[in-house]
Amino acid sequence: MEADDSESPEPPATPRVCVIVIGFDDAAHIGDAVRSALAQGPAVAEVIAVDDASTDGTGPLLDALAAGEPRLRVIHRTVNSGGCGAPRNDGVRAATAPYVMFLDSDDTLPEGAAQALLRAALRHRAPVAAGLCVRRELPQGRETRWQPGLYRRAGARPPEERPALLHDTLCVNKLYSRAFLTEHAIAFPEGPFIYEDFVFTARVLAAAPRIATVPDTVYVWHVRRGAAAPSISLDRERVANWQARVRAHRRSVDVFRDAGSKPLARAARVKFLDHDLRMYVRELPVRGLGYQHAWWRITRGYLATYEEAELVAARAPARWIARVILASEAPRDLARLAQLAARPARLPPPYAERGGDPVWAPDLPGAPLDGITDPAAVPLAQLPVTVDAELRLLRGELRLSVHDLHGRLAADPPRTLDVELRHRNGTAALRRTVPLTGGGPLWAVRLPLRLTRLARLGIRDGAGAAPQLWDIRVRPHLASGGSFRTSVRATGRAPRRTALPSRHFGLLLARPYATTTGSLALRVAAGPRALATAAAGLLRGRA
Repeated sequence: MEADDSESPEPPATPRVCVIVIGFDDAAHIGDAVRSALAQGPAVAEVIAVDDASTDGTGPLLDALAAGEPRLRVIHRTVNSGGCGAPRNDGVRAATAPYVMFLDSDDTLPEGAAQALLRAALRHRAPVAAGLCVRRELPQGRETRWQPGLYRRAGARPPEERPALLHDTLCVNKLYSRAFLTEHAIAFPEGPFIYEDFVFTARVLAAAPRIATVPDTVYVWHVRRGAAAPSISLDRERVANWQARVRAHRRSVDVFRDAGSKPLARAARVKFLDHDLRMYVRELPVRGLGYQHAWWRITRGYLATYEEAELVAARAPARWIARVILASEAPRDLARLAQLAARPARLPPPYAERGGDPVWAPDLPGAPLDGITDPAAVPLAQLPVTVDAELRLLRGELRLSVHDLHGRLAADPPRTLDVELRHRNGTAALRRTVPLTGGGPLWAVRLPLRLTRLARLGIRDGAGAAPQLWDIRVRPHLASGGSFRTSVRATGRAPRRTALPSRHFGLLLARPYATTTGSLALRVAAGPRALATAAAGLLRGRA
């Protein structure tokens, strides 16, 4: 990055950071979190661990760690706060270092995180520095980068010049000047307030600081889906979670409005449609009927406060979903809406028109599929083309049917197809380019799929043959030279498990299946585990 007048020479990493670790009844993990903070090196002057009135061994464990580490101080709350905001505020008040970072008890800081953020803050004279957060699924180890587009390169700009920063509502992948927080009276909501990050981040952005960004990974967010008490971000099965999210978002928007920042308030409202709304709509079909009706009522009430300009500013899939919810008093077409909420979006048929314009359904004239006046001018990646697929393992064939609301592919048909099978843990992938045969909307491809090779690719570190999940993506290449990448929708009857002999494993079991959003995926088991699965299935069948 080119230097500007506001930059200063890159300083050494002096001990100027306080890492605030909060925890409640998490003796199993908080030690690793604290040790990762202490291992940051000379940039960290102090670590403050706040025990939120734990009833397990969290408090004594922290005291034992502090006895041998002069940089570690422990604060014991006598009454549980019911949230994450109050213990973080306690830590900020107790800190003496000029910069603070936040760390949850079940996560860790990677090596060099504090130093990278501190150097960026000092170099750009920025009161806030932010870096990449990685979500790590445990125990599988699969990693997903959180909002990677924001952190591809280093830089420093105020939020109104880069409103995309609103998409990162996390507080834990950032470094804050304590003087900046004090000057603007920025703190977390106290008490049992869920999604406190939303409000805190809004208060930070509303103060219009320069925000320095770095491409480094500065936080590892551990996702433990099998935990007895799921984290707030994973506890989405209760409608109260959605209600709390809407409440926190409303307050965040109020923060921007009170600060006189209409552009950020509008950007936050649009972000809610593009991100939050789509994320929860994807899960609606698997929720209970009571949840669906309550969710629909809450969402419809909030969307009724949106102005037309805010709806139009959202991406087409989010805008269309919002229009359907506003037009219908009761939940409807949830499976189809979930397809539209997927990433990338898919809009399956039936397609309807009213007065020559596309609409969601003939009985919902208030739900136009608007915003694409000239489909030929819209990049293919932005059109919610639906590719249906049926995987026939014994024939080695992937049958495709393409549905395109705007008719782009009828005039510019696909000629070849890149097929990618990517292991769910992200460690392996198998790619093939195959010619397409047939005419639209039905095409067929012969996919030379060798399951033994696929299973061997999926085995990590030479370990035993564990069950594997493979996601399927395709990239059609059109006659004009254009292309687009998308997932495929599972169609046809639920396929049965297929058993195949293998020289390497003895036996392979494979079964195509539909994910929560309806995408086609493949489950493979190999070797002794496959035999055990087959035997269990046989016994169940006999029973």
